[in-house]
Amino acid sequence: MTEQAEHAATTQASGLPTVHTSKPYTITSWMGQVIVAIVLAQTLFFKFTNAPETQVIFEKLGGRPAAIASGVVELVIVVLILIPKTAAWGALLGILMMIGAIGSHLAVIGIKVPTPDGTGDDGGMLFGMAIGVLLLSLMVAFLRRDTILGLLAKG
Repeated sequence: MTEQAEHAATTQASGLPTVHTSKPYTITSWMGQVIVAIVLAQTLFFKFTNAPETQVIFEKLGGRPAAIASGVVELVIVVLILIPKTAAWGALLGILMMIGAIGSHLAVIGIKVPTPDGTGDDGGMLFGMAIGVLLLSLMVAFLRRDTILGLLAKG
């Protein structure tokens, strides 16, 4: 039996959807992948240019080196999640990254990030975006779990 046939048999037996189950699951995965990529990609400019917003966010998290490291990891996630063979790995890395981001918001930064001029805050927008990216990354990892499980089965 081929690897894809084995996967299809396992998926049908478990009743759980994957991108190989039907076209709607593939479309759903791609929608999640693209949204995650867009959200993370739009933050790269701020992190790599050390924008005032980034300075406020990373002030207590390691400063510019931490912001650049975060940007590099997010860039890797963007690339991985847009390539079908590596999308599950990008999603897993996205999950880990967003758990760290959410933890940083809860423990250090606060849910509402202050504006650089100190006159207000973002209303929790960045925190909400981190939760959204986490949920979408979880969905993509679930729908593309066959990639991860296939590699683990070979190892």
